[in-house]
Amino acid sequence: MDTSLQDPLLGHVLDARYRVDAKIATGGMATVYRALDIRLDRVVALKVMHPALAVDASFVERFIREAKSVARLSHPNVVGVFDQGAQGAYVYLAMEYVAGCTLRDVLRERVALRPGAALDVLESVLAALGAAHRAGFVHRDVKPENVLVGDDGRVKVADFGLVRAAGSGTGTTGTVLGTLAYLAPEQVAEDPAADRDSGARVDVYACGIVLYEMLTGHKPHAGDSAAYVIFQHVHQDVPAPSAAVPGLPVALDELVASATARDPRLRPADAVELLAALRLARDALTPAQLDAAPPQAREAAPEGRDTSEDRTSVIPRALGTPHPSPADDPDRGVQRTALLARPVRSRPGRGGGRPPRTVLAGVGALLAVVLGIGVWYINSGQFTRVPALLTQTEADARARLTDAGLDVGKVRRAYSDTNRRGTVIATEPAAGERIRGNGSVGLTVSLGPQTVRVPDVTDRTLTVARKELKAVGLVPGMVTEEFDAAVPRGEVISTDPAPDTSRRAGSAVAITLSRGAPVEVPDVSGRPLDEARQALAARGLETEVASERVHAKVPAGEVARQFPRAGYEAAEGEAVTLTLSDGPEMIEVPDVVGDSVDDARQTLEAAGFAVKEDRGILGLFGDTVRGQSVDAGEKAPEGSEITLSIR
Repeated sequence: MDTSLQDPLLGHVLDARYRVDAKIATGGMATVYRALDIRLDRVVALKVMHPALAVDASFVERFIREAKSVARLSHPNVVGVFDQGAQGAYVYLAMEYVAGCTLRDVLRERVALRPGAALDVLESVLAALGAAHRAGFVHRDVKPENVLVGDDGRVKVADFGLVRAAGSGTGTTGTVLGTLAYLAPEQVAEDPAADRDSGARVDVYACGIVLYEMLTGHKPHAGDSAAYVIFQHVHQDVPAPSAAVPGLPVALDELVASATARDPRLRPADAVELLAALRLARDALTPAQLDAAPPQAREAAPEGRDTSEDRTSVIPRALGTPHPSPADDPDRGVQRTALLARPVRSRPGRGGGRPPRTVLAGVGALLAVVLGIGVWYINSGQFTRVPALLTQTEADARARLTDAGLDVGKVRRAYSDTNRRGTVIATEPAAGERIRGNGSVGLTVSLGPQTVRVPDVTDRTLTVARKELKAVGLVPGMVTEEFDAAVPRGEVISTDPAPDTSRRAGSAVAITLSRGAPVEVPDVSGRPLDEARQALAARGLETEVASERVHAKVPAGEVARQFPRAGYEAAEGEAVTLTLSDGPEMIEVPDVVGDSVDDARQTLEAAGFAVKEDRGILGLFGDTVRGQSVDAGEKAPEGSEITLSIR
């Protein structure tokens, strides 16, 4: 059942202007429709906020304010905002409608892109983001779903400003915005003091992840839980793309590493700087490197086919018009022969007179025509050209050959990932080539996609599983991990599709590896380093010590923080990062002598100290501080106790 038929907006004219024709997509905060602006007679994309969110006045106010700001951002690679309005519970944006697909659709079909195509896509994205960054906007949700690829090959970035509006409209602080796989480490850091938003550099990081995904066909960080993905973002560098696709140039590895540096200060400051780095990297690559097909990529068309007709082609290609050479022109034989022909003159004889000139001229012209026809027939007249038969059914191809006076030669059949079963994928000779008028043309007819059975690779190591998948013509796909006490760590738990499932040759198969039995991370906070190491080793966990220390209430050299935190389920052999204490921070003690007890307590506690009162017998009814255990101006450890003498 098509649930879109139940949508009350379909067929409705919103705000007496926009006729809602079809639903395009539904997201967490809005639904996008294709609509017709009946006032200007143009197709638009209508983003309508979910009515449940529209009841929050502050949310709507920020949504509208950000939309107006983005509408002033005019750039050919940014999806334009035309209008904003509301009718009842429906708050909407009217935006440019881009006929085509998303980059996610392209990757779903192609798996991975050639380096040249990936750089072309990213260059358009960075051009859009660069204009936004210089105008003071940060996207915060750069991902393949928000990159649109038009039917004309143009790339546009969508959803500018909306993630900021969503963040500011919730009324909360510290909200993590964006999609987990593309979030920068500073956006998901556990430390509440960490900077959750380093401006344009969060978009730069996301662009680096998108580039990695276009080059390799999978995301760099994946896991069975959000916490594990966050852990990888914060504690693991994005691997080099060449580790997944051997042979990728070093320049691409360096570009990804620069954009995805965990320390935001090491990344390019904004998209403009990353765009400059991209162009330098492209200049360092040869045409062969730019056009090298990743082994896991699925090409959109078979070799020799005109790929300009492929709707998923990212970069439009200029098509040249062939110019026939003089030797291929069937009329040039007649012209050349006619120029060489000369009128035939009779020689004077004994008994005859000279024929009239008109007769001689007629005979000469007739001979020239006959000779020309003969030469034309020898060179071209007995030939025809093979008609275009690609993508036609076998029956239609046979009929066209018969109409052209040609016979059908040998018919062979072959598998094709891009041509329907029963259609012609090649001819011999090829279309347009010359063939004798009674000759025969061989046909290659598609058997459709070749299907293979997914082998059972459970309980295999990742290396062995990949070899077995490749051996039957399948492509090892994304690898995820999950806990399984019954399957040893590093061995395959399952595949998607499941074993014995029929799949087209060249399809990707996702692999789930075992992380072994889960190990609960113990709480080692406040322990000396050696003691913490022993506690972790007893659980089968490794220890990694952070290079920097932090001030904490625990003594210097003891564990101030740990990641993952206590209670987290980790895999045996996984490292727990320990941050050691540099001792409490030394804080200058304020002067509270002469203050009232309440004022003195408030001042000291605000400075970070604990307070103890010493009233004695004489101070039972007093309310004035006569002395303090640490003199004013001296420094004491944060959290230490200051005793007040009250008289």
